[in-house]
Amino acid sequence: MFQHHTILQKVVLTALFALCSFGLTAQQRITRSEYIAKWADVAIEHKEIYGIPASITMAQAIVESGCGNSTLARTANNHFGIKCGSSWTGGKVYHDDDAKGECFRAYDSAEESFADHAEFLNGRSRYQFLFDYASDDYVSWAKGLKQAGYATAPTYAEGLIKVIEDEKLYLLDRKNGRKLYDDYVAEKLGLNKPKQEE
Repeated sequence: MFQHHTILQKVVLTALFALCSFGLTAQQRITRSEYIAKWADVAIEHKEIYGIPASITMAQAIVESGCGNSTLARTANNHFGIKCGSSWTGGKVYHDDDAKGECFRAYDSAEESFADHAEFLNGRSRYQFLFDYASDDYVSWAKGLKQAGYATAPTYAEGLIKVIEDEKLYLLDRKNGRKLYDDYVAEKLGLNKPKQEE
């Protein structure tokens, strides 16, 4: 009887541990809303410095990193899927993408990944035509990124545009963009509704 009780305890404890571990893993996943809230200010800052639409930075990060949940983002802080390239002297990880075991840039932090993304676009001749577009013209930027070969997916531009329009990320490109976006989120969540008088 005692032995049966001990075995049952072990089974229950193992099941509880598994449930807790699963819950922790699920809890650690970042939602799209959390991801936008965390990185919107950086995207806006890069718009002001470089002229890259904040909406494009956020949409690319969302698509390329799965809101920071992808293996590449978690293991290498690479939020934009940027491959090593011949000039890269920083950290490297190898990951299957278009081909098996491709070299991707690894960063010490996600902040470094966001900074390198801006420098990557700003410093390469094949992306220079993008900077002729207005910093709020996310449609031209999305199509231009595809045209310049940023990604191989045939619907890459459409995917970025959909994310921007679904999440109203274009608000971030406007003057006082963070406030406009935060007001939109608050309204969506019903936080701006006036209290009814009793």
